Amino acid sequence: QVQLVESGGGLVQAGTSLRLSCVASGDIFVTYGVGWYRQAPGKEREFVAGINWSGSRTAYPSSVKDRFTISRDNSRNMVWLQMNNLKPEDTAVYTCAGAYLATEGGPFEYWGQGTQVTVSS
Repeated sequence: QVQLVESGGGLVQAGTSLRLSCVASGDIFVTYGVGWYRQAPGKEREFVAGINWSGSRTAYPSSVKDRFTISRDNSRNMVWLQMNNLKPEDTAVYTCAGAYLATEGGPFEYWGQGTQVTVSS
């Protein structure tokens, strides 16, 4: 199994950028597909980005496509979520998730604790 720890959240103004990091430990990370999800208060958890084990394929919903970019460096056991042109509706707890041999769309088995992103207008 793999352990995932997110960082990089914070309070930012609308229109600015933020990069979230997810560091993995405990297993052969290069074999894991990884996704980012978010959950705002009172709302269901939402998939926002996914990447396959090699980084050759990514997936995004229309709500963040062209604003969010997921990337990974397997030599550092790291996955990032670059978020540009942030909007107040992007405010949520962002969590990374992974699974052995998962595609960019999941499903994902292991979850981090999450990092809060708050976007002020």
